[in-house]
Amino acid sequence: MRQLAYYLFIVAGMVLPMDAIAAWKLNMPEGVTAVSRSIYSLHMTIFLICVVIGAIVFGIMFYSIYAHRKSRGAKAKQFHESTLVEVIWTAVPLLILVIMAIPATKTLIDIYNTDDADIDIKITGYQWKWQYEYLGENVSFFSNLSTPKEQIYNIRNKNSNYLLEVDEPLVLPAGKKVRFLVTASDVIHSWWVPQFAVKRDAIPGFINEAWTRIETPGIYRGQCAELCGKDHGYMPIVVDVRSEDEYRIWLEGKKVEAEKIKALTSKDWSFDELMVEGKKVYEKVCAACHMPNGQGMPPLFPALKGSKIATAKDRIVEHVDIIVNGKKGTAMQAFAAQLSEVEIAAVTTYERNAWGNDTGEMVTPKQVLEFKNTAMFKTEVPQASR
Repeated sequence: MRQLAYYLFIVAGMVLPMDAIAAWKLNMPEGVTAVSRSIYSLHMTIFLICVVIGAIVFGIMFYSIYAHRKSRGAKAKQFHESTLVEVIWTAVPLLILVIMAIPATKTLIDIYNTDDADIDIKITGYQWKWQYEYLGENVSFFSNLSTPKEQIYNIRNKNSNYLLEVDEPLVLPAGKKVRFLVTASDVIHSWWVPQFAVKRDAIPGFINEAWTRIETPGIYRGQCAELCGKDHGYMPIVVDVRSEDEYRIWLEGKKVEAEKIKALTSKDWSFDELMVEGKKVYEKVCAACHMPNGQGMPPLFPALKGSKIATAKDRIVEHVDIIVNGKKGTAMQAFAAQLSEVEIAAVTTYERNAWGNDTGEMVTPKQVLEFKNTAMFKTEVPQASR
């Protein structure tokens, strides 16, 4: 009895500090969509059923151990092939499974019903960013991690949304059914926003579907949930849910912005303008692998500083080709869909003139467009007039 009292005392000590237990936050989030609440409700229902089953089974077991212990002279009853017992232990679990299957089936049907969507968005995973394409709206953009490098390298204090910030969030209207078409361009990723109860693998060559309808405007955050490479933790998701009117205003603004970007291709860019723009693009897209100083991380990520590809005049087309189409058998991915003609021209110009390369050569957006159409430069590469 003393041992029993001792163990009860320990259990009471673990249960009583409820404030500490509440702070653990071990449960899944309830979410902000009807489907997420349905999943949460199903989870709690199954959990309670399991708790009841566990309490009954372990209650009977502990009672039997205590009441029929050997010290009281109890002797085990011998019986064999009881039809009644076999029927009971088959029928009861079957009945429990049927009861659990009814709400589970209804929830699964809701999860996979992508019919009658108001908006279709194609989500493509890249190492290590997301591309969002609003189908039928001519709006497409990339979403990159925007957490400052100083926070990552512990030079500055980390904020509350550390590694969960992006430069371009996915913007959605509240109250509309949105269908996601999820795929990837390189390796397997996974698009996951817990508060929507949406998690879909992004697999190259396949398209997986999911949907959501968010009722409350706000900012919702998620992450890539698949180990997709060394920078897997730098691939956040931010969804900005707005009212329908605000969403329409934003969408029209993105369309105007896309037309302006197209118009910039025909602009006559100066060397200095391309260098300024190229530095921005390099630091945002290239520096993670090739390093801010251009020295790379050989042999996986070769140096650009002093390299033949970035300094030899007869290899300038090859330089553009690698940026546009990537290089098979290496970690260098294609940036044709990720960067505009202006950005490709600017970063090529920057790489050929930064860190002491100083070739004096500049690639124009018009030439990049020529290369995309013909795989060559029809016009001569201009020398910078500095």
